[in-house]
Amino acid sequence: MKSFTYERVTDPRTACAAAAARPDSRFISGGTNLIDLMRLEIERPAHLIDVSRLPLTAIEELPQGQLRIGASARNSDTAANPIVRTRYPVLSEALLAGASGQLRNKASVGGNLLQRTRCHYFYDTASDCNKRQAGAGCAALHGANRNHAILGATESCIATHPSDMAVALTALGATMSLLSPESTTRTVPIGEFYRLPGTTPHVENNLAANELITAVTVPPPPSGRQRYRKVRDRASYEFALVSVAVILATEADTITDARVAFGGVAHMPWRSTEAEAALTGRPAIPSTYQAAADIAMESAVGRGENDFKIDLARNTLRRTLADVAAMTDRRPS
Repeated sequence: MKSFTYERVTDPRTACAAAAARPDSRFISGGTNLIDLMRLEIERPAHLIDVSRLPLTAIEELPQGQLRIGASARNSDTAANPIVRTRYPVLSEALLAGASGQLRNKASVGGNLLQRTRCHYFYDTASDCNKRQAGAGCAALHGANRNHAILGATESCIATHPSDMAVALTALGATMSLLSPESTTRTVPIGEFYRLPGTTPHVENNLAANELITAVTVPPPPSGRQRYRKVRDRASYEFALVSVAVILATEADTITDARVAFGGVAHMPWRSTEAEAALTGRPAIPSTYQAAADIAMESAVGRGENDFKIDLARNTLRRTLADVAAMTDRRPS
C-alpha cells in the first residue's frame, strides 16, 4: 500500500474544502471498499479525509412525507430503522442482502453508493481493464465473464455495479444531496447519478470534483407492496448474479402502478421503464408477468459465460412479480 497522510473532519463544508485543497485526496467513511483497493494499489490517494464522524447519521421523516437518510448512517442502522422497515421494506431487504453483519455495521450509506465494481479483472492489476486504466482494454469481453453485464454494456466495459441498496433506491425514485467546496448543494435523482460505460468506464458517476454526498432522500412511500430478491451463488456475503426490486400496486386484480429495477446486470442500477409500462393497466396474472420479463430483457446481450443471466433475470422478475402480487397488503402506516 502506498503511504498516505490522514485527517479527520467534523463539518461537511470543512471536508469539501479539505478535498479541494488536496487534489490527490479521497474521502473515507467505513472504508470497506476503499481500503481493499488501496492495498492492491488500484486506488492510490496520497491523503485521506475521514468523514465518518460528520453529523450526517440522522434518519428522519420530512414534513412532506419524504425520508431523509444521512450519508454517514450505517447500513445496519438504516435497515433496522422502523420507518424504513414498515414503509420502505424493499430498501431494508436490499440492505440486509448485502455483505455481512459486520460490514453492514461499518459501511455507510454514502460509501455504499460509491463502491466500485467487483469485476475480478478490475482487481487483477496484471489484466487489461479500462475502468482501472483508461485505454487498456477489457479482458472480460472474451474472458471469464460469468458475473458480468448483459444490459447497457459496451466493448469498453462489461462490469456490473455491486450495490444492493442502490437498486432499491432506484426503484423508489430517491434523490441524492451533493455538497460542493463552494458550500452549494445540488440534488440529483439517483437515476441520473450513475453513468453507463460508453467509452469512458472509469467515469462511473456524475459526482463533481470534491463533492460530498450528504444525504439520500426517498419520496413518500409508493402505494402497493414491495420486494427485493437477490439471486447469488451462495446464501450470504456474495454479490448478485441478478437482483430485482419490485413495487406493485393492484386494484381489482389490475396493476395500477409498477416499479422495476435490476441489479447485477449492468454498469449501474437498471430501472426498466419498459417492464413498468408493460405491467401498468394489465391484469395481475402470470402472462402479464412473463410479457414484462420478456420486454425487460429485449436488449440484453450475453458474452458467453454470462448468457444464462438473461433467462435468470427474466425468471427472477417473473417470480418476484407473482410473489408480490400474492402478498398480504403492506400499505404504509
